[in-house]
Amino acid sequence: MSEEYLINFTPQETRVALMHHGSVQELHIEREHSRGIVGNVYLGKVVRVLPGMQSAFIEIGLDRTAFLHVADIWLDRHNGEVHRPIERMLHEGQELMVQVLKDPIGTKGARLATQLSIAGRLLVYLPQEHHIGISQRIESEAEREALRERLLRLIPEDEKGGFIVRTQAELASDEELAADIAYLRKLWSEIRTRRSAAKAPAALYHDLTLAQRVLRDLVDTETDRILIDSRENFNKLQSFSSEYMPRVAHLLEHYQGERPLFDLHGVEDEIQKALARRVDLKSGGYLIIDQTEALTTIDVNTGGFVGARTFDDTIFKTNLEAAQAIARQLRLRNLGGIILLDFIDMDSADHREAVLAELNKTLSRDHVKVSVNGFTSLGLVEMTRKRTRESLAHVLCEPCPTCGGRGEVKTARTVAYEIVRELVRTARQFDGKEFRIVAAPVVTDLFLDEEAQSIAMLQDFIGRPISLHAESGYTQEQFDIVLL
Repeated sequence: MSEEYLINFTPQETRVALMHHGSVQELHIEREHSRGIVGNVYLGKVVRVLPGMQSAFIEIGLDRTAFLHVADIWLDRHNGEVHRPIERMLHEGQELMVQVLKDPIGTKGARLATQLSIAGRLLVYLPQEHHIGISQRIESEAEREALRERLLRLIPEDEKGGFIVRTQAELASDEELAADIAYLRKLWSEIRTRRSAAKAPAALYHDLTLAQRVLRDLVDTETDRILIDSRENFNKLQSFSSEYMPRVAHLLEHYQGERPLFDLHGVEDEIQKALARRVDLKSGGYLIIDQTEALTTIDVNTGGFVGARTFDDTIFKTNLEAAQAIARQLRLRNLGGIILLDFIDMDSADHREAVLAELNKTLSRDHVKVSVNGFTSLGLVEMTRKRTRESLAHVLCEPCPTCGGRGEVKTARTVAYEIVRELVRTARQFDGKEFRIVAAPVVTDLFLDEEAQSIAMLQDFIGRPISLHAESGYTQEQFDIVLL
């Protein structure tokens, strides 16, 4: 089997793994308390207009206000509307229908647009538009024109909206296209009904669940089967697919084995590896992946690989394997934004081109838009990957409470010297009879051993006794100075 989806359900979360030839390529996780909101439609209220940024903050009922840029405001070109400054289009307190383009990420609120689109299996409905667009992945001009003519025949005469034909529609029958049109028109009618009765901020439409979106958006002709480990959800997905996407229904299978589905296919182990900084390659080389707020860097190292005949061949083979592993890790970890790849330096231009070609070939299977700019003058490969949701690490992890996300902690000696300086400042401000240092055991042990003379000199300097108290609950950097 070349490609299959594993869907694991629990009451708290849904997890989906894409397997390609038995290897995990993508992981999607949706938790009940923090479901993604991309595609949701809201009735929002403008709370602030920022002319300097040509943006506005919109209240849609989330923890943080959402963000609307002037470029994402829809204009009716048929009625002669043209772009104007945002302060002339929006005002505080104004209500408007908006759709989420990007989930809230980090400290940033959701990004919005006023141009609405509702996705179906085969079509995307554009209620404000008047044209028919065809997916760019359908390259044949004759096929594009044939699809456009078929759709025009199927669209009801009273329809005023537009449609985009998705790639999946290339092999669809007229009956399937007509069913998708009817489904999308019905959804839009329900949204308008809710809009007329709602008061901002209010949710008007929620996109499908993760499992339903997988059936709608990700399953294609390469998919051999979809394994589901929950009888209840298997029945729900069967009903959903039978009604809206019958071509997918026969791929659904209910997994009834004793071993957990993800354990059986090694997905749990892959999740743990995907959270590690180091990724080992089969040849003995390895990758170091560092994710920051601004960009992600991936460093390639030969490690213990000495299998090739010459040093240049060793570097070339390591870089080729790394190119394949990098493409997989980007999908697996869902890394987005600017990405810098530091391959091992190669003198041969042919080797560089071959590594770049291998990277592009492996990235071609990615569902997310990727752009690779090639090697820079410094020997780095610059690329971008569209960021549509949080990375796997941001979904599953949080910053370390000890180091605050730095990945390092101050040494016990550094903390001890900070305590000495703080004690001097405290002694000058307060007239206590005795000062007690409360710190982690590793710090107090240092004061009792190697830095015992420092404490003695400090007592003489401030003229008051100093006592130590080891607190096992303190982190290495944490300390308090108590006046007695």
